[in-house]
Amino acid sequence: MKTLAVMILLIAVSPSLYDFKINSLEGKLIDFSQYKGKTLLIVNTASKCGNTPQYADLQKLHEQYGSKVTILGFPANNFGHQEPGTNAEIGEFCKKNYGVTFQMFEKISVKGEDQHALYKWLKEKTGQEPTWNFCKYLIKPDGTVKFFSSKIKPLDKEITDEL
Repeated sequence: MKTLAVMILLIAVSPSLYDFKINSLEGKLIDFSQYKGKTLLIVNTASKCGNTPQYADLQKLHEQYGSKVTILGFPANNFGHQEPGTNAEIGEFCKKNYGVTFQMFEKISVKGEDQHALYKWLKEKTGQEPTWNFCKYLIKPDGTVKFFSSKIKPLDKEITDEL
């Protein structure tokens, strides 16, 4: 009986994706309630990684499929210290090198003891956390969440077929 009460309490306090409020790279608080009813692709990014060219594909996905999917980028320094820059440096790098116009957020931790609550939520929904930079979570308006490893590129059929 006690276990059931704890499970009910956990469900009751477990946040919805749309309860999150996270700062953009520019320091503006973004309320995730604005994303209700949209398909989202959440990506942990890094500027000094072998996968960094995926920024170009993310931008193409944003331009070609922007009416079907909203891309949200989260810089993280969890893998090989490949995102050492400040939020301002990351923003400049993304714009200068890849022309990024999709929404980028402040640098966070996507795994470990200091894992951001958003990535705890994503892990809870999929059972998976990022294994490297540029892992992706596709969240549908019906609440289904799919995980894609960094090996799956943004324009790969596995992702575009889901849009």
